[in-house]
Amino acid sequence: MNLEQLWLIGGAALALFWMLGAHNRLVALRNAIMAAWAQVDEPLQRRSAAVGALAAGLREPLRDEQGALEAVMTAQAQLQAAMAAMRERPAQAPRAAALTAAEATLAPALSRLLALLEQHPALAASEALAPQLAALQDATQRLGFARQLFNDAVAAYNQAAQQFPTRLLSRLFGFGVAGGL
Repeated sequence: MNLEQLWLIGGAALALFWMLGAHNRLVALRNAIMAAWAQVDEPLQRRSAAVGALAAGLREPLRDEQGALEAVMTAQAQLQAAMAAMRERPAQAPRAAALTAAEATLAPALSRLLALLEQHPALAASEALAPQLAALQDATQRLGFARQLFNDAVAAYNQAAQQFPTRLLSRLFGFGVAGGL
């Protein structure tokens, strides 16, 4: 074997090891997104449970406001579907966009429901609804921190996938752009 062949084999081995390292880095960053999604999913589930219990508890006292309750439940159902899709593949941008859209639909409906509760302070302070309101508030606060952790993981992944020359490999191995919340 001559010197030229050794250089060629060495260069090929170096390129192969670089490709393996870049691939493993992207996989690790994608796994970090999945771990961060688990931190988002838990408060979303808690909030969903609190919203469902709150809406069920308000059906009778707020009979005149069934439209507001239905809007919350419809938006909650959309959010549940988006959450299920995100559980399968949290690193895909279209799924994150669908979740963000579902959250945007739920926010005004939930705000309206909470405004109705402010008009009925006795209902909000009742033994049946006060724990649900506390759980809703707690889950909403936790969700903000978890969402920031998720977005940080997405940003790290997207930055690594877009850097040259890793960008060439991300296309080759099918690492797409991840979407934030």
